[in-house]
Amino acid sequence: MSTSRRGRRSILLSVLAIPTVALLLGSTAQATAVPHNPDQSANEINAINADIMAHNHTLGSQIRRVEGDASTPGTDAAAQQPQPAAAIPNQVLATTAGIDVASYQGNVDWASWWGQGKRFVWTKATESTNYTNPYFAQQYNGSYNQGFIRGAYHFATPNTSSGAAQATYFVAHGGGWSGDGKTLPGALDMEYNPYGDTCYGLSQASMGAWIRDFHDTYHAKTGRWPVIYTSTSWWSQCVGTSQTFGDTVPLWVARYASSVGTLPNGWGYYTVWQYTSSPLDQDTFNGGLDRVQALANG
Repeated sequence: MSTSRRGRRSILLSVLAIPTVALLLGSTAQATAVPHNPDQSANEINAINADIMAHNHTLGSQIRRVEGDASTPGTDAAAQQPQPAAAIPNQVLATTAGIDVASYQGNVDWASWWGQGKRFVWTKATESTNYTNPYFAQQYNGSYNQGFIRGAYHFATPNTSSGAAQATYFVAHGGGWSGDGKTLPGALDMEYNPYGDTCYGLSQASMGAWIRDFHDTYHAKTGRWPVIYTSTSWWSQCVGTSQTFGDTVPLWVARYASSVGTLPNGWGYYTVWQYTSSPLDQDTFNGGLDRVQALANG
């Protein structure tokens, strides 16, 4: 992570103290959707939205801030793809290398990453209901044209609007899906609140219902279930056992260490592991390229 990004985050935290394969396959039981934290004032929401416009947040940025990164960033070891026998304990026989990007990467040299063996990518599309990645078109279409299997992701802010509203915004701004064999289902980024309270001021039940609202709306609009990106620690604190999604949702787990570790409640295995942020976010798919293609095909 760059010094400028850390600096922006430090400024933000000091100024804003706002209270606030088997491939996949939890329960599909319906839950009452909770729009957002009812105690969140209009001024607080406006302040959050204004900051989103100025300082968008990337996949795992808040997980690294809170949990740290033990993946030896800045060394050759950090950039190496984990190997199944050494790094993945649950009898994985093959993996596929990938990355995820956001506006901080600008116009990406896709040929270079392809040459390094990366074969899939998720690109940040949106945050909340008022931020879109200005480099999204180059990143999303450029990766596709290079041959990557690509998808989009949404950074959630559950205290500003409902899950349905954010899923709708995401789909309308690049987060949809097409059955072309090269488009992954959209990913929902659930991690620590960059603006204040870890769980955005929501109880575990309310957070689980918010995610269910996003999950159901995304499926209604695209015909696919979203991927969920999170860390085990955040999920245990903020969702707990209030909802399970393992029956429908592929898990993309963040852990910057030599092994993937314990998984969040409701999943028996992961689909994607984000294992380092050096020199940018890198991921390993739990399966060979044919399994990545299977996820894209639905």
